[in-house]
Amino acid sequence: MTFSIVARCAETGQFGVAISSSSPAVAARCAWAEAGIGAVSTQNVTNPALGPLMLSALAEGADAAAAVAKAATEDAFPDYRQLLAVDAQGGVAVHSGAKALGIWTSATGRDCAAGGNLLAHDGVPAAMVSAFEKTSGALGDRLIAALQAAIAAGGEAGPVRSAGLLIVDRESWPYAELRIDWLDEGCPVAAVARAWEVYSPQARDYVTRALDPSAAPSYGVPGDE
Repeated sequence: MTFSIVARCAETGQFGVAISSSSPAVAARCAWAEAGIGAVSTQNVTNPALGPLMLSALAEGADAAAAVAKAATEDAFPDYRQLLAVDAQGGVAVHSGAKALGIWTSATGRDCAAGGNLLAHDGVPAAMVSAFEKTSGALGDRLIAALQAAIAAGGEAGPVRSAGLLIVDRESWPYAELRIDWLDEGCPVAAVARAWEVYSPQARDYVTRALDPSAAPSYGVPGDE
């Protein structure tokens, strides 16, 4: 019921996840990332505990393949899980259990891996990887392009209702965490793309405000001189 991409920016060291689903609040359960460590997604019949487990394995020195294998080995129902990971060196790995739902597949590329289930067809993850690799600019721009490419390629077999974008940089908190947890009408990917368009020019300012408010630019709200 989900398609996602995990990725690393080789230039900045940022990690990110972009994801969409017919289920509500998909990013809340499925998207995980830690600064300096990596990004992972745990989806299909989701076990959210596998996200932190994979990140912990990466933090302990495992590469993406070993982290995914550890999660699949330690989970009681690996045949139902779909797991994606990218590590600090840009290594990627995917596990798709035999009982993943509907049409399911994955694709890997330079610093990225995409996967999905209940897809419209098996070319959707490859379209996501291609869009990510062909798009220039910030990691968020590239991740949004991948989600948009998935929608253009057919996305899920049914309508998607939620979407999210998670990016980590150097701090312990997200550089960006934008979510649409449910839309009755319209496309959540388009809504997240719009949110990123608004947020991205201000993202670095929010980091500055946290680390050194005295150096922060105007807050841009009524009453702020």
